[in-house]
Amino acid sequence: MTKTVKITFSKTPKQKSDTLAACVGADGAFSPEAEALNKQSGGTIRQWMDAQDHFTGKAGQVAVIAAPKNKDGVVRYMLVGTGEAADLTAAEAAVIGGKFYSALKSTGTEHATLFAAAKGAAKSDKKSKKSDEKQPLGADATAAHIAEGLRLRAYDFDLYKSADKGNGKKGDKKARALQSVDIVLDDATKAAAMERDLAAAAAGTHVARDLTNEPPNVIYPDSYAKRIAKMLQPLGVHVEILDEKKMAKLGMESHLAVGQGSARPPRVVIMRYAGKSGAKGAKSAKTAPKMTKPLAFVGKGVTFDTGGISIKPAAGMDDMKMDMGGSAAVVGLMHTLASRKAKVDVVGIVGLAENMPSDRAYRPGDIINSMAGKTIEVLNTDAEGRLVLCDALTYVQKHDKPKMIIDLATLTGAIMVALGPEYAGAYANDETLWTQLHDASQKTGEKLWRMPLDDFYRKSMVSTIADLKNISGSPHGGSCTAAGFLQHFIEGDTPWAHLDIAGTAWVNADKPLGPKGATGFGVRVLNQMVMDYYE
Repeated sequence: MTKTVKITFSKTPKQKSDTLAACVGADGAFSPEAEALNKQSGGTIRQWMDAQDHFTGKAGQVAVIAAPKNKDGVVRYMLVGTGEAADLTAAEAAVIGGKFYSALKSTGTEHATLFAAAKGAAKSDKKSKKSDEKQPLGADATAAHIAEGLRLRAYDFDLYKSADKGNGKKGDKKARALQSVDIVLDDATKAAAMERDLAAAAAGTHVARDLTNEPPNVIYPDSYAKRIAKMLQPLGVHVEILDEKKMAKLGMESHLAVGQGSARPPRVVIMRYAGKSGAKGAKSAKTAPKMTKPLAFVGKGVTFDTGGISIKPAAGMDDMKMDMGGSAAVVGLMHTLASRKAKVDVVGIVGLAENMPSDRAYRPGDIINSMAGKTIEVLNTDAEGRLVLCDALTYVQKHDKPKMIIDLATLTGAIMVALGPEYAGAYANDETLWTQLHDASQKTGEKLWRMPLDDFYRKSMVSTIADLKNISGSPHGGSCTAAGFLQHFIEGDTPWAHLDIAGTAWVNADKPLGPKGATGFGVRVLNQMVMDYYE
């Protein structure tokens, strides 16, 4: 759950702080604000700098210096490295903020003031959509993205931990928690305005993390669907839930097959946000807003994946609660767009199911139908995500006729073999859409690597006894063939991208922008793309 840290922007310091910090440029270059802080410390900061050689002001370095006793309650000083001002990017500034948060947390800081201007930084930022247009990041943008990193790192899923009661000894106290950070710079008003949208994206990322971190006995198709409605309807998002009966009536037999082995039946949740057209019905539980060519985002939501009859090994199966990470990203994105009142029409759809073995479960060898009318030979029940996605893709094209579609799914282990945990695999049938995704990726640091969407992979998913098969039968190119399967369900020349986030939705170690566990990957890159190209 998100740790509540109050972040403010001020032209002059507004609070008493136990930690005072200043940004320092490359080669330890001090700004006037850092020089003033050194003077306040009685020269302690400069003395420390001269006595060491490991802190150089490199971007992401944080130095902690004990303060001499004084009446102002300052316990420590920190120097925050921002590197060469001309080279600093928005994504790097966010990482700096995350590392700054970690330093504040580890030292038990409760209130901090950061003098954000670094020597050589431009006064203000000029926005550019293209990531290859190299422009210095202004002081206002630097401060805003440092705050973004602070918010993203201030996350800890501790919902199921008992309250910290110490070790039972008299006098034990709970660990001090960071309560506030005041960021001081001349362009404070502009930085605060810029950070409002970033804060909405951070909150949406936390929503996605929370959903993915929840245990599968809490988040299952029906409970997940109800939570989405409870969360998004107050923000003006129309939420429609399809139960198994409605799904059957629509012909979603592929999705239903995945969930038929579980006692918890599947669900489909359709979220519509009319931020551009202002269509009536956005807050109605009965009337969906009418939108013309909305953007569409589709997410795989397998709330727990045992593999079904093609069961997975026991080791690591507990991590399969994260197999709904794509759906969580779509929910987090809808939360972000509605929270910041984005001027765009969007439909989000998530297919929810639990893939379990039982006497009712679908089997290898089954032939099932799909909403698109295409029959599918099931060769492996652990290749279930594509069977959920194909019906969702068909539904959104038939009912919403979107301008473009992006789906997100923790779809294949093969993408982890190819790219590891650093990049998500991106498949796109449209050059413009890929360029937009790539530029947003560069800005946010949510890394995408374009993978081949070749007709070879598409043809490899054709069955000899049905229209399609759910695996190619080859041990090679598994992520590519999965994308090729999905491509069979994209109608005409609809711009479409598929993001395989199996390697990036979950991490096994702390990162600068979040702790181990769910990352909420996808929310920020898609929000940035929408902001830059569709509003």
